[in-house]
Amino acid sequence: MAYKLVINGEKTIGVDGGKIIASPVQAIPAINIDDAIVFPGLINSHDHLDFNLFPPLANRIYANYTEWGRDIHRQNKSSIAATLRIPLPLRIQWGWYKNLLNGFTTVVHHGNRVAADQAGISIFQDTHTLHSVHFDRYWRIRLLNPFAKKQPFVIHCGEGIDHTARQEIDRLIRANWWRRPVIGIHGVAMTVAQAQHFKALVWCPAANFFLLGQTAHVDALRKVVPVVFGTDSTLTASWDAWQQLRQARNTGLVSDEVLYNMVTTQAATVWGLTQRGTLLPGADADIVVARSQRKHTFHDSFFSVTPADIVLVIQNGIIRLYDKSLQTALADTLVQTDYDAIVADGQVKYVQKGIRQLIQTISTNHPDVKLPVK
Repeated sequence: MAYKLVINGEKTIGVDGGKIIASPVQAIPAINIDDAIVFPGLINSHDHLDFNLFPPLANRIYANYTEWGRDIHRQNKSSIAATLRIPLPLRIQWGWYKNLLNGFTTVVHHGNRVAADQAGISIFQDTHTLHSVHFDRYWRIRLLNPFAKKQPFVIHCGEGIDHTARQEIDRLIRANWWRRPVIGIHGVAMTVAQAQHFKALVWCPAANFFLLGQTAHVDALRKVVPVVFGTDSTLTASWDAWQQLRQARNTGLVSDEVLYNMVTTQAATVWGLTQRGTLLPGADADIVVARSQRKHTFHDSFFSVTPADIVLVIQNGIIRLYDKSLQTALADTLVQTDYDAIVADGQVKYVQKGIRQLIQTISTNHPDVKLPVK
């Protein structure tokens, strides 16, 4: 159905058939929202959807990811086992709900292919997923497979601060005989010379600081390779993506505009999602509205957002989440699916139906699991 958003009585965005339309007619229903900012549905370029019920696991600062992996499987064995007892479909479902609650309408899943038909966001999986040089026994075989689909190969690489992490990138570059498009994740040890061999780099600063105490030199790397933003999972970072974005902003490595583009236009370009990451007519109707913090600039307001501030998430033209404050503004004709009421940071949100049952079932399987909503 067709409707329009009217933001602060000024900006009007029309929606019809899952697309943003130009010059919406007066007769279609309007959702009026004041004291708000509006932006495209965000694109999360790296998450492991099935890893978002884990607590953050680390016992010290590490030299590289292999050192971290061995350590947590030795010292945090019981915690890992308890989370893995939660059935995989439940963990995946919570993973995409976590992204929805943060205003991401597209997430790039890194791992085995997952069912996505019931998800309230787009799960992008048109990639060849390689875990890493050290933890994926068959990475080289799959990279060199002459019958592989023409899709990017996505792999963790250079996730460390030592010589081993840098050598790993060289090993990957040497193995890529066919010059396949490779998108690296993390790249903390990556040099500018190495970066030139990659199609793109996914920057996950929160995870990097948590495990390694450092992050990638994206100020230099982005001059030779496109850089986009990823949250990673709650194994190594907060569920709150906005906290992570502020941490990235505080590094001073990139400008506000560049960081904003990393979750909108730049991400859309890297993944070939040409109809996302923008509010222009003809684009997919993936739209987020959040409370304005009345800051001096749009970017100041944007980077001040919290999950509690998000008042509306539209994905593919469908309202997937709305704040209780919008109940009056949303006529019955605009509510296109069933919703569950939850509380996030003291704010009542109505979210695509299924989350309440999911929370209850997760808690039955793992009574000690800590979720950020109730």
